[in-house]
Amino acid sequence: MANSIQVDIVSAEGQIYSGPAEMVFVPAQEGELGIAPRHAALLTLLKAGEVRVKTLEGETSVFVGGGALEIQPNRVTILADTAIRAKDLDEAAALAAKQRAEEVLSGKIDKLEQAEALAELARVTAQLKLLEKLRKIKG
Repeated sequence: MANSIQVDIVSAEGQIYSGPAEMVFVPAQEGELGIAPRHAALLTLLKAGEVRVKTLEGETSVFVGGGALEIQPNRVTILADTAIRAKDLDEAAALAAKQRAEEVLSGKIDKLEQAEALAELARVTAQLKLLEKLRKIKG
């Protein structure tokens, strides 16, 4: 279709989403990007957050923990560090991971452990924000 763009979201675990879209919204490092068909070519990094894929049938949400984005005029490819369909997010696991990261940060740790804990904290905070957003939409 002339008014669609092929979207592929892939993580180390496998393909999470593949199909045509009217619009795609991604959490790029410098802010949210909206991608429409025939978008200019672009390579950029992603931060943890929600990828929204708008199709004729509705909208699909996928949480990505970071990764890379490649845009071609007729294709969007997301290579995610981790990717989870929004409906499959586990709030209890995210809260437990947040608590563990905060405990690590409160102790005496080296710079590498601190960086890892901060990255984990950023990922789970983004997951919890997405869960809160979904709760508001359903509510």
